[in-house]
This record gives sequence, structure tokens and C-alpha cells, in this order.
Amino acid sequence: MAWSMVVALGGFLFGFDTAVISGAEKSIQQFWHLSAFEHGLTISIALIGTVIGSLLGSRPSDRFGRKNTLYFVAIAYLLSSLGTALADSWSIFLVFRFLGGLGVGASSVTAPIYISEVSPADNRGKLVGLFQFNVVLGILVSYLSNYLISQGGDNSWRWMLGVQAVPAFIFLCLIYLIPESPRWLILKKGDTKRALEILRIINPLNCEQELVSIQKSGTDDQGNKHAKESLFSGKYKTPIILVVLFAFFNQVSGINAIIYYAPRIFEMAGLGPHSSLLSTVGIGMINFIFTLLGINIIDKVGRRVLMLVGSVGLIASLFAVAFTFYSGHLSGFAIPVYMMVFIAFFAFSQGAVIWVFISEIFPNQVRAKGQTLGSSTHWIMAAIIAFGFPSVAESLGGAPTFFFFGFMMMLQLIFVWFFMPETKGTSLEQIDAKIAVLH
Repeated sequence: MAWSMVVALGGFLFGFDTAVISGAEKSIQQFWHLSAFEHGLTISIALIGTVIGSLLGSRPSDRFGRKNTLYFVAIAYLLSSLGTALADSWSIFLVFRFLGGLGVGASSVTAPIYISEVSPADNRGKLVGLFQFNVVLGILVSYLSNYLISQGGDNSWRWMLGVQAVPAFIFLCLIYLIPESPRWLILKKGDTKRALEILRIINPLNCEQELVSIQKSGTDDQGNKHAKESLFSGKYKTPIILVVLFAFFNQVSGINAIIYYAPRIFEMAGLGPHSSLLSTVGIGMINFIFTLLGINIIDKVGRRVLMLVGSVGLIASLFAVAFTFYSGHLSGFAIPVYMMVFIAFFAFSQGAVIWVFISEIFPNQVRAKGQTLGSSTHWIMAAIIAFGFPSVAESLGGAPTFFFFGFMMMLQLIFVWFFMPETKGTSLEQIDAKIAVLH
């Protein structure tokens, strides 16, 4: 539990780094007199780094270990926060935002893998869910921090970005206290002695059996060690399809457009700048509460139930936002209320489930590569949505934009109902056997 909480702190930095730019983006645009294209690049450069970090994340994770990769993540967050806060030119600012994105991408691959590999089967959903819980906690704290720091004058955006250095340094120090993943030690290093010591802490009653099960997962039917396998050999077609579609639907819900541009969306709905910034704190709070609810029941009701209930709520709330924009009745708080309902259902379902599901669904020998595929799909879609949302919303308006998001969630409901398997309460090795039947 303590190990998972330490690694989940990387999720806090992930969420903080992702959302903190929402409070600073207008000041940064004015400070460096950025054009629309330059401003879009400034917002999306971290996402570009995130995509690259997630694409490359499996390599250091498999080669150097989960723990050593987390050291890189912590250093990237620390340097990014200090560099963006102190940058004296736009180009230097971009470099350090990009570095922070690399950290987010690598974190989204390595942290869920690590937690899933050191968690007992009956608590794995909750413990991997701690990562997402800390992501939304980081988003909430960044919104609240932005609101409080925004009272500090023209250069307050530097403090908004720089304050992240404190939790980044704490994370860097705490990584020293956690062990390496026992599954990585067994399958990549052959170090069964160290692995067994760690398994005794994780699962004292069945550690010997679990050790044997992990060793078997790394060999074929004849007992020969698996050769280095390609993720795209055809053998893993089913988990690949499941993960790519899951990550795709996560982003075409519009979640990152709302996280990045919440103040602008609220201004489109008729709220003033101050009310819009304060409303983002409400979004962060709802996100936090319903993610906490989701991760506390994910191992009881299962991943599919959360996704089914969430999909219905997302469809209803997104169409409500779209119809409100279409009607033109934008006075009052209708759209902020509908947006908070959307955030609640997203946090309860996709938000709580995504990193758990992706970290479980691939076999031990290709888990890091599979996590990379799911994470990079997620972040490529996030970059596309975040980069395109301002111009699409401006040219088409709010109604068509949110109608599109709602239609995508209808497709997600079909996907979950007919294709998504349940993974609660089973070991990672048992899930591998269950997915193999679906090929």
C-alpha cells in the first residue's frame, strides 16, 4: 500500500502539470505577444512531449527497471517546473514544458505498471486507481493554486508553474524507499531471490505459488524462456484492440478539451473571467470526489459496471451541453452544471478505470509495451483534441462540438456492452489466460 502511494504521487504531478497551464495560458500569450499558432503550440507542446514520453516509456521501464525510470520522471517534473517559472524567452519556456510532457508520458506508462505488479489481485483496481486519484487531486490542487496565485499580479503565472517543484522534489526523495517490481526482477533479470522477498511482503500466504506462476508466464509450453516478443505479432490482437479503443474513447469524450480550456468554455457560456476561473475549482472538486468514489468500488462492482453507468451519464450530460448551446439560452449556470455532471460521470468511469484496465490486460512479457501503446494512443488523441478544440469550437460553435463528443460516447457504450471483458479479482496471469480464450 505504501509503495503504491509513493508511486501514485507521480500521478499527482501528472495531473498538476497537465492542468496548471489552464490558469497561466492567457498571461503567457500576452507576456510574449504570441500569435494564435504560437499560443496553440505553447499549450500543446507538453502534450507532444507526453506522446513521445509514452511512446518511449516501455524501453527504459523494461531495460533499466520500473524504479529507475521513475527517477527520470521525478527529475523531469522538477526541472520542468523550475525551468518554465524562470524562463526568460518563449523558446526556453517551450523546451521545459516539453520536458515536463516527457515526464507525464513516461509516468503514464511506468507508474500504473509498477503499481499493478506490486499489488494483490483483490486490491489491484483500488491501488492502481490511486494513480488516477492522485491525477485528479493534482488537477484540483492546480486549479485552486491558480485561483489563489492569480491575485498576485502580472507575473503570477510564473509562481503558478514554479510551485510544482516542491512536490516534485518530495517525489524524487521518496522513490528511494520503494523496491523494484518483483515481476521485472524475475522476467528481465532472473533475480528470484530479491523478487521472493518482495512477494512475501505483498502476498505472504501464497508468495511461493505466485513466484512459480510468474516464472511460468515467461516461458512457453516446453518450459523454454520466451524470446523477445513483438507486441504486433498477431498473438496479442485482442488486448491491442481493447486498449486502443479504450484509450481512443477516453479522449473523444472531450475530457482534455474541458480540462485545458474550462475557463474559455465557461466564458463562451456567458460567465465573466473571475467566475470562469472559480468554476474550474468546482470542476476539480467534482473530479476528485467522484474519482475517489470510483476507485473505492472498482474492485467490488467491477470495471464494466463503472463503464456502463458512466457511458450513459456522459451521453446525457454532453447532449445537454450541446442542446443548451444550440438553444442560445446561455445565461445562468446551466452549462457549468451540465459540465460538472459530465466530470462526475467521467471521473467515476473512464477516469477511475483507464489506467487500471490498460495495466492489467497485457501478459507479463509485453506489459510495458502494451502500456506504452495504450498510453501513447491516449496522449496522441489528447494532443489532437487539445490542439484542434479552440479553432473547431470557434468556427463551428459549442453545439456541434459537444454533439460530436456525445455521439462518440454512444459508440463507447456499444464497445463496453459487447466487447469489454471484466478483470476484477483475478491475478495478472489469470487475466492473460482469460484474454487468450477471446482470440
